[in-house]
Amino acid sequence: MKPEIRQSADHILMVEPVRFHCNVQTMPTNSYQHEDQGGVEDIQKHALAEFRALRDRIVEAGVMVTTVLGSPDSPDDIFPNWMSSHVMPDGTRKLIYYPMLALNRRIERRPHIKAMLERGYQDVLDLSAAEAENRALESTSVLWFDRLNRVAYMGLSARSDLELGREWCDRMGYKFVPFETRGHTGLPVYHTDVMMFIGTGFAAVCFDCILPEYRGVVRASLEATGRDIVEIEMDQLLEFCGNSLELHSSDGTKKLVMSGSAFRAYRDDQKDIFLRHVSEIIYADLPTIQQFGGGAARCTIMEMF
Repeated sequence: MKPEIRQSADHILMVEPVRFHCNVQTMPTNSYQHEDQGGVEDIQKHALAEFRALRDRIVEAGVMVTTVLGSPDSPDDIFPNWMSSHVMPDGTRKLIYYPMLALNRRIERRPHIKAMLERGYQDVLDLSAAEAENRALESTSVLWFDRLNRVAYMGLSARSDLELGREWCDRMGYKFVPFETRGHTGLPVYHTDVMMFIGTGFAAVCFDCILPEYRGVVRASLEATGRDIVEIEMDQLLEFCGNSLELHSSDGTKKLVMSGSAFRAYRDDQKDIFLRHVSEIIYADLPTIQQFGGGAARCTIMEMF
């Protein structure tokens, strides 16, 4: 019997921050991130409250959440984008580890967390050796998987090596759709999951930040799946509208998770499209996490397929 392949997960992992603050090692490539203002202890206090509020709302919506504690030497471990998990066509559950760009993000692959994760998977692929060549492929942050159609979309940046992305797709049997972007500062959008996301029956994309020569390819690939497409505007990109994620609830319904700023920035007609496909939009305000981490709701979630 063929395994059930879902676009969205019903179990996620989140990492509770211990000493969250601006990671100076990631700032050169993340134009959405800002330097620490005030004491680190105060930033951590607010970030922890925001994290717990988001996690609790996801739990209340019927999604299974496993929480692990972060480490004081990893300011970004609240964003667990160093692995991904997959159900393969033969039913094998596969875990993949990825190369990270910043030195203090590479240590987020803690042995005790890896040991816990690996108990649930039959196959483990470790791509992190590419770090020795300073090549990065930062997991679900840079590769947006259309799991139903086996297509991977990737915005090119210092965090997403083109050849590593191509190699990943060759190994996994995915069609590869790479493209270039330009954000508000003129730099590439550092992570693909900041400017697009894909649900079961819909996708949302900021086409305006994709360079013109790539827009048609990305649009045609998404339209070929029959999904409803929501176009994110550049102003909405700044509110982390693209950093959202569909999840599966225990009652069989789908939920869409985003930050409070994203929820308020979306127009009603855009939300109506989402609500054709999900039963609820879950959101929580994440101003501290967004300001000093340069990421939002989707960045805090590691899907466990």
